[in-house]
Amino acid sequence: MEILKFTLSGRTAFFKIPEVNSYVYFSYGHIHKVSLLGLLGAVMGYGGYNSQGEKEYPEFYEKLKDIKISIMPKNTNGSFSKKIQFFNNSVGYASNEEGGNLIVKEQWLEDVEWDIFIKIEDTDIHKELKERMKNYNFEYTVYLGKNDHLATINNVEIFQGENFLEDESEINSLFMKEHIEGFSEEEFNVLGSENDEIKYDHKYEEKLPLSLQNISNQYEVESLIFTNKKCILKNKNNFVKVNNQIIEFY
Repeated sequence: MEILKFTLSGRTAFFKIPEVNSYVYFSYGHIHKVSLLGLLGAVMGYGGYNSQGEKEYPEFYEKLKDIKISIMPKNTNGSFSKKIQFFNNSVGYASNEEGGNLIVKEQWLEDVEWDIFIKIEDTDIHKELKERMKNYNFEYTVYLGKNDHLATINNVEIFQGENFLEDESEINSLFMKEHIEGFSEEEFNVLGSENDEIKYDHKYEEKLPLSLQNISNQYEVESLIFTNKKCILKNKNNFVKVNNQIIEFY
C-alpha cells in the first residue's frame, strides 16, 4: 500500500475543546482527525464551517472524511507543554463587558510536532492531495486549530507499507484503545550497565475527536493512547508497518 508521510509542526497550537469553561478555553493535547482533515481541506481549497450553509457537513469533511490517517507525536512521552495565554477582545459580544473589552484566556500547546501518515487510495481526491503535498502547493494557509497558529509542513515522503499481523508490538503512533487487548507484561523499567540506554515506559491517553455527528456536527470522540509499552493487538486490520515503524490508521 502507498502511504504519504509528512512532518507537521508549529510554535503554538490550539485545538479547542467544545465544552465551555467560564474562565479558560482548553485545548486537546494533540491535533485530532477532524482538525487534521480541516488542515488538509485548506491544502485542497475546500470550504469550512463558515461556508457550510444547509449542508449536512462542511465541504472539507464531506470530501475527506473517509481518508485513513495516523498521527505520531514527535516527542518522548506524548505530552506537549501547555501555557495559558491572555489577550484582549474588544469586538462583538465583548462590547457588553465592562469597559467594552473582554479578556480571553486560552490554553496553547507549545512547540508541537507530529509525523502524519495518510493511506493513499486510487481516487482523484487522494491523487490530487498527494501531488499538492509533494509540491507544497497549498490553496490556503494552513493553521494548527485557528489562525493564530501557523503550521509548518515539511519532509513530505512516499512509503510502501504492509499489513502488520503479529500479536504483540510496540505501536509508534497514537492508536485506539479499543483495538488492543491490553499491555504486555514485559518489564520496561530495567536498569542496564552504565553504557546502556535506560528505557522508561510511558503512557498518554486522551479522548480525541475522530468524526462529526451528521446532524449537529458535534465531535464524536474515542480514547487514544500513545505509549512505548508493548501492546497485545485485538483488531489487526488497522495496523501497518511502514519505514520500520508500526502505526494505526483510523
